[in-house]
Amino acid sequence: MILDELKCTQVQVIDEINNAKTMKDIGEIKGKVFGKNGVLTSLSRGMKDVSAEERPKVGALINEVRNAIEKALAEKEQEVENAELALKLEKEKIDITEPAQGVKKGALHPIPSVIDRLCDICVGLGFSVVEGPEVESDYYNFEAMNIPKNHPSRDMQDTFFINDNILLRSQTSAVQAREMEVKKPPFKIICPGKTYRNDSDSTHSPVFHQLEGLVIDENVSMADLKSMLTIIMKRLYGEDTEIRFRPSFFPFTEPSIEVDVSCPTCHGKGCSLCKGTGMLELLGAGIVNPKVLEMSGIDSKKYRGFAFGFGLDRTAMILNSIGNIRYLYKNDKRFLEQMK
Repeated sequence: MILDELKCTQVQVIDEINNAKTMKDIGEIKGKVFGKNGVLTSLSRGMKDVSAEERPKVGALINEVRNAIEKALAEKEQEVENAELALKLEKEKIDITEPAQGVKKGALHPIPSVIDRLCDICVGLGFSVVEGPEVESDYYNFEAMNIPKNHPSRDMQDTFFINDNILLRSQTSAVQAREMEVKKPPFKIICPGKTYRNDSDSTHSPVFHQLEGLVIDENVSMADLKSMLTIIMKRLYGEDTEIRFRPSFFPFTEPSIEVDVSCPTCHGKGCSLCKGTGMLELLGAGIVNPKVLEMSGIDSKKYRGFAFGFGLDRTAMILNSIGNIRYLYKNDKRFLEQMK
């Protein structure tokens, strides 16, 4: 009979509540009693089979049982919460009579540390620091840098396009293009910032950082570029750093070069960081293509320029002997503590 089942259910459930030790136990009891297929839920559904004469009596008893169980649950919850709080306070209590352990000092993350260091070097050489948007137009990211429509870097596999004309900038050269439109030569600027490319392995990340430099003036030559980069490299890696310039190609510079430096870990002897070569490929540079100057409204017959670009993540890895670029983005406390 349903009345006997209800009374029996009340006794059993309250006994289980009294034996509960944790909030998890209480949660399981709630589900067992009041859940979709809970005991009390099922008994309530059985009201349709109760005769009209007994229905008021059964309904009243269901409410009575529900109230009794809910009251017992509330009391037990408070009891368990108090016990858990007392245990937590006991474990976490602080003895204020103990000597202080001191304050642990933090350290800059390797990437902003390298940005600050390079900016200080370049500002000391007369450069101004400028920034631009990370969400960029196709024009400033590609066309203004003399990168045509069919260039591989425009492929969806390499660049994050938002639509046909808007993208996440793949290079901070876009900032140079914007600055050339509004500044009158002569000027010297550097553009540090975050960039994005669809690439991910031990030495590449979809999000990475660059610092690009640009000098526009009359009579600028490759000799000026090489001497400037030599000064920057030696101030960054040390006066004993050896520097090697190799011919290369970039759409926005002509002629173009790539710059290698002697490995700061093994000092040119060969190690795992430089793969036994003693040298590390570090950056690209060159004389600004006259077409790029003309597109930005600068008279290429009067002015020339040179540009260079660092991968800041790679620079941070080299300076700190970090073997995998993913360490820079994992936020692992053990790794970050080593940066002190």
